[in-house]
Amino acid sequence: MILKPSIQSLFIEIQFNGVGISTGTGFVYSHGNKHYLITNRHNVTGRHQETNAQLSPNAPTPNQLLVLHNQKDKLGNWIPRTESIRDGNDAPIWFEHPIHGPKIDCVAILLTQLDDVELFPYNEYDNHPKALVGPADTVSVIGFPFGIMAGGACAVWATGFIASEPSIDLGELPLMLIDCRGRPGQSGSPVIAYRSGVVPMEDSSNASLNPFSIPIGIYSGRVNDQSDLGLVWKMNAVREIVRKAATT
Repeated sequence: MILKPSIQSLFIEIQFNGVGISTGTGFVYSHGNKHYLITNRHNVTGRHQETNAQLSPNAPTPNQLLVLHNQKDKLGNWIPRTESIRDGNDAPIWFEHPIHGPKIDCVAILLTQLDDVELFPYNEYDNHPKALVGPADTVSVIGFPFGIMAGGACAVWATGFIASEPSIDLGELPLMLIDCRGRPGQSGSPVIAYRSGVVPMEDSSNASLNPFSIPIGIYSGRVNDQSDLGLVWKMNAVREIVRKAATT
């Protein structure tokens, strides 16, 4: 049995005119009949989110993403699809947060190349039972550290702990911390709490549930090179980006 989160994370290669610059991770979030790739803003700009320095010295500005999608009706097979992230005038065509804009290291890219693709979007969890998560609870960053795949194009699970109160925003932004050994290539990974058995719920009850995932947010890298504290933009920010994009 393959756990769904292992195939919901998608390997991406950041490119300029078909030439690879670096790698990262993304996942799909849908709204109606529109489907968006969610990843970090620094993946598509090619620049550090805070300093604006180039992440790959002497590299051109990215204008494409190659995405390894799950092939339709063939679980275990993946197919590459290329999406533009800039228009003919070199202007960005991704969507940013409707209020905080580029302050949030997360973007949505409308997927257009979906022939023969099977999508496993994360919005299916929106109506899932609300299990409690808090400091010291385990969470997993599911992505592709250093571009490594865990068989086929299945993602790697790196597991750590929630390191800040999920209900409190850091720096007045929808941001929280985890303690996990994140590495290059995991930028854009979904962060989830994978749970099974008897689970405490938000309404103070306990529920015995089949294994399920609680999406926490999107991983954005470490606070600095000396720390394993990682930045996670909360899932409500992802929803707000997609809902705004879907009305544009």
